[in-house]
Amino acid sequence: MRYEPIDSKLFKDNRQKFCARMEGNSIAVFTANDIQPTSADGTRAFIQHSELFYLTGVDQEESILVLYPNAHKSEHKEILFVKRTDEQIAIWEGEKLTKSQATEISDIQTVYWLEEFESVFEKLVFSAEHIYLSTNEHLRASKEVQSRSDRFISWCKAHYPLHSYKRSAPIMHRLRAIKSRIEVELMREACEITERGFRRLLSFVKPGVMEYEIEAELSHEFLRNRSRRFAYEPIIASGRNSCILHYQDNSQKCKDGDILLLDIGAEYANYSADLSRTIPVNGRFTQRQKSVYNAVLHVQKEAMKILRPGTTLEEYHKEVGHIMTSALIDIGLLDKTDVKNQDPKNPLYKKYFMHGTSHFIGIDVHDYGIADNPIEVGMAFTVEPGIYILEEELGVRIENDIVITQNGYVDLMETTPIEVEEIEDLMNQ
Repeated sequence: MRYEPIDSKLFKDNRQKFCARMEGNSIAVFTANDIQPTSADGTRAFIQHSELFYLTGVDQEESILVLYPNAHKSEHKEILFVKRTDEQIAIWEGEKLTKSQATEISDIQTVYWLEEFESVFEKLVFSAEHIYLSTNEHLRASKEVQSRSDRFISWCKAHYPLHSYKRSAPIMHRLRAIKSRIEVELMREACEITERGFRRLLSFVKPGVMEYEIEAELSHEFLRNRSRRFAYEPIIASGRNSCILHYQDNSQKCKDGDILLLDIGAEYANYSADLSRTIPVNGRFTQRQKSVYNAVLHVQKEAMKILRPGTTLEEYHKEVGHIMTSALIDIGLLDKTDVKNQDPKNPLYKKYFMHGTSHFIGIDVHDYGIADNPIEVGMAFTVEPGIYILEEELGVRIENDIVITQNGYVDLMETTPIEVEEIEDLMNQ
């Protein structure tokens, strides 16, 4: 892999935490993602399933993890199945992991070849009462394409219909919400690579440049720093496009006087960064752009102060709404009297700030976590307020990634330029 080796202690600890939450005499199975087809014989670059990576560190297709804490033989408490390299694979794709390499990455001592899975699994599963299976339970998940995990669920229930089946998702959502020291460092590296890309842009952006040229500059900087890809489809949105929340065409020319909204992030070792910055195409904010930008920045700074252990995200978002309302009044977008008489169920600020302020982040950009639970130490969030004024073709979003501590937070993007003066100075050097 392009990224530096990860301490296998991370994956060993994650498996122990998962197993500690399983019911007695249960077996759990996790599968890799598919290699996604395009058309003809084309495929997309492989991206590992976040659960399998979280538990093993293995970044190879067609891998399977079996956890059976109550197995009679100690060597069967953790089993990893990986694809065997044959002569054809070696020539066309390159060699796959050896058993010893799989053990080195994951710290799983028992490794079988993938073709042995059914026979090994059958010898174990009849001794277990419950089978934990993995399915995508993210609230915003797309269900249009059947996954490898979905197919395995169908296969398993067809072959072992009388077992009791349980969901791994509730355990994973609790565990993955709390980041370990190693995870924070991987996220920090993703954020630092993202910062390098952003700093590169500050000397590149000027009137006449195309949005896709800016995307290309980011790709270059990310790849040369061991990132394999963007953590998500980048948003390079100039002028009116800055008011389109998920604009991804990145096809327009940046014009003198326009604002440029960037929502970008590098992946590193499967962990994600998520950065938003808004800059002036010509290197100088207009007075109006500056006032809107500083209003958003004020909301972000105040929002970070509220994210504390014990607070719920519902309480947090409600309070951020009050702060945003005051900011919108200050810049003349809302009227105090109208706000006083507004419908509490449909607050006026949502005309200009229509998305959430924070989401969990980690391996997945919108990472696992239980939104109804109080915030805990070790949780990682984005903080991303925005103001979008379509009639002025002016959209501003500012976003940093933070990790919650006992007394506050650690900002993983604290060195990324954010103040108006700093951005202008760097753009005009």
